[in-house]
Amino acid sequence: MLTLSSSQRVYLATGFTDLRKSIDGLAALVQEGFGLDPFSPSLFVFCNRERNKLKILYWDVNGFWLFYRRLERGTFQWPTGSEQVVTVSSRELRWLLDGLSLHQRQAHAKVAVEAVV
Repeated sequence: MLTLSSSQRVYLATGFTDLRKSIDGLAALVQEGFGLDPFSPSLFVFCNRERNKLKILYWDVNGFWLFYRRLERGTFQWPTGSEQVVTVSSRELRWLLDGLSLHQRQAHAKVAVEAVV
């Protein structure tokens, strides 16, 4: 199980990534494509084109962890944009993993309460 600390840096690769890449391919993408250090104590998160699969690359002491998540139904609310990488908090990553959008201001829409007379 993936445990997240509030001080941990999380980088999302916006758009989609070919998830046939394994540890070496994703680490090379982090280093060469994004100009970041894959050996830093950060999480690097990648999503496929259909937005139903994620891979998370994480360096821990003397080796990489590669976490993989596949949704059976639905899609991740994955960010797109002109930037290749977006930095988010561990809390925002948890929102994404739970199916919420980063742009939501609240977890649930307000429910109108009708007065019963």
